[in-house]
Amino acid sequence: MNVQFDQTGTTVGLEELVKQILEQENTASIFLLAGDGNKFTPETVDSILKKIQVPIFGGIFPEIIYKNDNFNQGTLGIGFPVAPQNMAVIPNLSNPRARYEEIIYQTIPTAFESNTMMVFVDGLSKQIHSFLRGLFSVFGLEFNYMGGGAGSLSFEQKPCLFTNDGLIQDSALLVMFNIGSGVGVNHGWTSIKGPFQVTQANQNIIKTLNNRPAFTVYKEIVETHSGKIFDTENFFELAKFYPFGINKQRARKIVRDPLMLGANNSLICIGEVPSKSYVDILTGNEESLINAARQAKNIAEFEFNSISSSKITLLMDCISRVLFLEDKFSNEIEAVSDLNSTTVGALTIGEIANTGRDYLEFYSKTAVVGILGA
Repeated sequence: MNVQFDQTGTTVGLEELVKQILEQENTASIFLLAGDGNKFTPETVDSILKKIQVPIFGGIFPEIIYKNDNFNQGTLGIGFPVAPQNMAVIPNLSNPRARYEEIIYQTIPTAFESNTMMVFVDGLSKQIHSFLRGLFSVFGLEFNYMGGGAGSLSFEQKPCLFTNDGLIQDSALLVMFNIGSGVGVNHGWTSIKGPFQVTQANQNIIKTLNNRPAFTVYKEIVETHSGKIFDTENFFELAKFYPFGINKQRARKIVRDPLMLGANNSLICIGEVPSKSYVDILTGNEESLINAARQAKNIAEFEFNSISSSKITLLMDCISRVLFLEDKFSNEIEAVSDLNSTTVGALTIGEIANTGRDYLEFYSKTAVVGILGA
């Protein structure tokens, strides 16, 4: 695979990057990852994307990963020597009335032999979980899935997914390949208290825990454990150390990041928290998070099902892990890197994965490591 990186993050740099990838005779498709600091818009890049004669896919993320560093500004291009067997855009990812299972059945033919599906969504869409449930209902465990939520840390929804028709928003992009792949998922957070029943919730808003205002319960546990006091100025600075973990039968906890206070002492999270589910309050440290990423990489290597010498290590990692680890985040990238492949990836607004063995999930504060060989 041919990896090119433009650190300028300009449209001129994007054009040159694409040109260099297409100069390789075996380029059959292009995977694009761009930092939000590029400030790409449909007006500035659509004319470039529409001229590309091979399939293109990817997104704009809060930051991107290249080798042992992360960048708010810059563009990564990976030339694949194979084309996707199928690509599909699922629009209107915030429509609460959409029947995604039916839409996916109507959009994607089932008669093909892909084993790897890359899934990118607008991370600020409101029906991601409904969409993923529909996707899994259609395809089940047929694929290794990997991907994540594109978008901006400004939390302003805007076009953020790359297609041959230009930048799009409020959509999902499905890219199906018949290539070697392995996927590992891990987070490194451990429980300090729980479980608590989510007695009232609305999508990503936890209203009550054990029939008490959610923040009241959360505040008691976090302040006692941390020895620090919440106030309106430092909510996320303290909350980033204490995510929720949704309990799943016979599976690891699904992490949810409390982002801010809502009305009536509710808590607004990244990702849906189902009503009547049970959650623990979690915490972690630098060592536990970095070790978890290393374990995810080891799982991906074990699951990798190809002898291909041309491969990349794809790290889809939550942007909040960078906010937690700060200058130690380079150690997490190093923990998943391999001398035999180039490490690329993105810092996402939610991560998407399963390993061909577990239910497809939209994660938060989690490291997803994929190894792709073609």
